[in-house]
Amino acid sequence: MRIVVANVNTTERVTEAIGVQASSVAAPGTEIAAVTPSFGAASVEGNFESYLAAVGVMDRVSAVTEPFDAVVLAGFGEHGKEGLAELFEVPVVDITEAAAHTASLLGRRYSVVTSLHRTTGQIRDRLALTGLDSRCASVRATGVPVLDLENDLDSTAEHIAREAQQAIEVDGAEVICLGCAGMAGLDERVSERIGAPVVDGVTAAVGLAETLVRLGLKTSKVGGWATPLSKEISGWPLSGR
Repeated sequence: MRIVVANVNTTERVTEAIGVQASSVAAPGTEIAAVTPSFGAASVEGNFESYLAAVGVMDRVSAVTEPFDAVVLAGFGEHGKEGLAELFEVPVVDITEAAAHTASLLGRRYSVVTSLHRTTGQIRDRLALTGLDSRCASVRATGVPVLDLENDLDSTAEHIAREAQQAIEVDGAEVICLGCAGMAGLDERVSERIGAPVVDGVTAAVGLAETLVRLGLKTSKVGGWATPLSKEISGWPLSGR
């Protein structure tokens, strides 16, 4: 099995970290291909950057030449999942949806802890669009920019844990979702600090993608995610599958 994991920003070190985290939970025989868009923002922390990233990710995944069995969109609250689902028949799993679905299996209510406050509305919109907002207690922010998250992992974990504890004590959350792909790998550190389950969207998405592939399921093409009528737009050829 081969899963393409698409970073939404153009920073290679973030792609590498996401790939390492995805590989750490992949089952034996599953190959993780972590890819970086060839254009876009170095850090996606707002709607403009997210829409740009959506096009960059579709372009990059369409350029993958080797066969793959699923796609993971590694951007929390980002745009582009529906476009990828139209382009490919293989399962497309967004880490936002994967984290929320997984958290809902572990407790009655979950909260998201993300990077900057400006992204909280975007995450709420994404959860509402997918019908996953009813069990979301809150969306909180650490104030740490995406590209600074890995500078001091212990300090970052403390920032996340502080907001997570407030989400539990004030908002009534029982499970915490890490609301940024750049937080991949910090789930255990944060969970130890707060004494509650913490879901990493990247690992949750890989697990769900593997399950869908093993069940032989593919993206439905009979409705809203039907294959686009035209795959060439202004000289941009898409190799959708």
